[in-house]
Amino acid sequence: MLVTHLPDVRYLCGFTGSNAYLAITANRAAMFTDGRYTTQARQETSGARVVIAAKSARDEACRWLASGGVEHCAFDPGSTTVTELALYRKALSPGHRGFFRPLAESLVPHLRQIKDQDELRLMKQAAHLGVELFHELLPHLQPGVPETTVAAQLEHSARLRGAEAMSFDTIVASGARSALPHGRATSQRLPRKGFLTLDFGVILNGYCSDMTRTIFLGQPTRRERFTYDAVREAQQAAVAAVKPGASCGEVDEAARSVLRKAGLAEYFTHSTGHGVGLEIHEAPRIAADQSQSLLPGMVVTIEPGVYIAGHFGIRIEDMVAVRPEGGQVLTPASTGWTQL
Repeated sequence: MLVTHLPDVRYLCGFTGSNAYLAITANRAAMFTDGRYTTQARQETSGARVVIAAKSARDEACRWLASGGVEHCAFDPGSTTVTELALYRKALSPGHRGFFRPLAESLVPHLRQIKDQDELRLMKQAAHLGVELFHELLPHLQPGVPETTVAAQLEHSARLRGAEAMSFDTIVASGARSALPHGRATSQRLPRKGFLTLDFGVILNGYCSDMTRTIFLGQPTRRERFTYDAVREAQQAAVAAVKPGASCGEVDEAARSVLRKAGLAEYFTHSTGHGVGLEIHEAPRIAADQSQSLLPGMVVTIEPGVYIAGHFGIRIEDMVAVRPEGGQVLTPASTGWTQL
């Protein structure tokens, strides 16, 4: 098998560089990279021999596999482009036609769904850092402050606290812009009255965190308060549904049914959640009609939302670890009504 997706390479052998080809046979493994990573590769890599390629790490990995006496080599079609596959084949002699074959389903991402105790410990640390950053930010949220300033304060604090990077572009969406599910920060200033959605995450020790809180500035209307309470109830219902053996579709329905009863289901326009780990979006997918069962060790987000275009939007999101006894929330910041 040839593993090229960098998070998969890191998961299997520990190497974190930007150029890596992990070649695996039944009884040996080699990680190919270039001269920029000579020291780093030897420090980080375990379980595989490090090969510093003289020219192309990709070509050398392909030829190493083909010379190992194996009949064919698997690759992950979910992370291999048509161009990359053509280059793999080009690296070999014409006698190796059909050597590279796609896996029926992704193998390493499937393994990555189940986090071991060390991974869960690292994910808790990343999640708790996110919670601390949220609490530190609250006093700085005042009407008139640009959304970009809010994002900058959050991201600067994250770096000062040891984060390697943000998990994704920080979402800061206020007023009518809160109805944009992925409303990245703009120069718009926080309103005197209205919702503010903060969706952000940090990368710590390679693992991502992800959380969303929606707060209110000023005095809410009855409709705004009712909608927030409905989203919070939907989020709590879905968190309570997280347990081993539950299907992803059942967890999604737990949230969606609450919003349906509140007359708000048409404004919930995305899935309820997703897996998270070395990447911010991983399997499983918490969505309607998803039959995959949750297993102990999985970490998923639970993030129902309501988005009423031109008016406001609300989303509440937690990371939840699947434990034998049920779901464990890793982002324990209050989801209750927060008003500034």
